[in-house]
Amino acid sequence: MKTIAYIRVSSNKQSLEHQRFEIENFALKEGLKIDTFIEEKISSRKTLDKRRLSELLENLQENDILITCEISRLGRSLLEVMKILETCLNKNCQVWTIKENYRLGNDIQSKVLAFAFGLAAEIERNLISERTKSSLANLKATGKKLGRPLNVETKKLKLAKNQRRIQSLLQKGISKSQIAKMFNVERATLRKYIHRARS
Repeated sequence: MKTIAYIRVSSNKQSLEHQRFEIENFALKEGLKIDTFIEEKISSRKTLDKRRLSELLENLQENDILITCEISRLGRSLLEVMKILETCLNKNCQVWTIKENYRLGNDIQSKVLAFAFGLAAEIERNLISERTKSSLANLKATGKKLGRPLNVETKKLKLAKNQRRIQSLLQKGISKSQIAKMFNVERATLRKYIHRARS
């Protein structure tokens, strides 16, 4: 019998340490010894065969305990969560979660609970997705620009693409302040661009 802890974050910007700390504290309270920590930084949108979790599931033995901070760390969709739980339960392994305080084993109550949670998690994600789409649509309707703001390099490229037009405007006596406003850049950015273009 082994106790395996599974930790996953979606990107390199997130830290694995918080989940590890939670699991270690939990194991201490429960009097458990964690035999193995499986950690990975990968989106749950990636197929299971591309995740270390797949190898973990394959190597599970009877009576092993799989611990994770929350069940959503295992998978993102209802079908994937159910598939993972089914694999564990068919091997007579237990799945413990800290956040939900689940102790899922090979019994009918565990299977019903796992199904209900997976369904609720998928519904919640769909609702979040719909709210996000609705918010973006509302912002767009009010005329707000979506996406990343223009950085300095993007603005310089914008000026470079309009070099002839800028020269023409300068020759016509249009002020640099007015030209900067026309191209939505700072006057200093335009001044530096012109200086570099002349040199």
